[in-house]
Amino acid sequence: MRIASLVPSATEALYALGLGDSVVAVTHECDHPPAVTGLPRLTSSVIEADLPAAEIDARVREVTSRGESLYRLDERRLAALDVDLIITQALCAVCAVSFDDVRAIAGRLPTRPEVISLDPETLEQVLDDLVRLAAATGDPGRGERLRAELRARLARVRDAVAGTERPRVAALEWLDPVYVGGHWVPEMIELAGGADALGEPGSRSRVVEWDELAAAEPDVVVVMPCGLYADEAGAQAREHGERLAGLGADRVVAVDAASSFSRPGPRLVDGVELLAHLLHPGAVAAPPGIAFEAVPGPSTKAGRVGVGADQRADHGDGAQGE
Repeated sequence: MRIASLVPSATEALYALGLGDSVVAVTHECDHPPAVTGLPRLTSSVIEADLPAAEIDARVREVTSRGESLYRLDERRLAALDVDLIITQALCAVCAVSFDDVRAIAGRLPTRPEVISLDPETLEQVLDDLVRLAAATGDPGRGERLRAELRARLARVRDAVAGTERPRVAALEWLDPVYVGGHWVPEMIELAGGADALGEPGSRSRVVEWDELAAAEPDVVVVMPCGLYADEAGAQAREHGERLAGLGADRVVAVDAASSFSRPGPRLVDGVELLAHLLHPGAVAAPPGIAFEAVPGPSTKAGRVGVGADQRADHGDGAQGE
């Protein structure tokens, strides 16, 4: 089977399922595992690179308000690959090529590939999609085994933090404007032994004002700008350092969102383990290879407290959405 993955999370899931040899093309944002770096890229972004956070948000709103896609799909290159299966998503308009565009293009291809859209809103749906994805390749057992392994890891975290005090957590998916995390993020916080101060499980991320954020009285603020890595998240956090310090939280931490929070794939379990370590360091060890950074207050010095950013793979364009 020849598979084109149009979502980074699907690419990661396919490789985790042991189906990497079937993947013949990916998106410009796919960067994990390292084996994908040599594959053809089928997409590009219409948003200019390296814009400030507020300008990215403004450009995203501008493009989507016109009913246009934020991504281009190279139909000619896709047609040349003779794919049997295309994996995409329709949940998030800012995360991938328009689902309708993908369906239309697939209908014009000589091979008439099957198109599957993965649209989880909860952590359990993310795990169930592993079985669905494996079944589409003719081997659902692969997905069932991986799902069981990931569920076991989550159970170990839940047991490790059972009975501990639950700090109030504010998960921020963007800082200008401020978005609080939704979908699977509140579940991740609960499993890690925290209480989400603002988000609701399965609900979309939403914009909040700084006053509402302060009124929630978080004990821990986790900065996880959608699609960005720990060094980029740390830079955004320092840019808004006074605002974050004004929330009165005990700690502010910038995390590797692209790897472990934004993309609804197997590495969300790494994110749960990292959150559990941040909230209960005596109970759960930090997962290997995941970067995070303690964000200083006005009178403290910056200090990286997780693995260095140089221990992750190089990444492509940062984008609000994965």
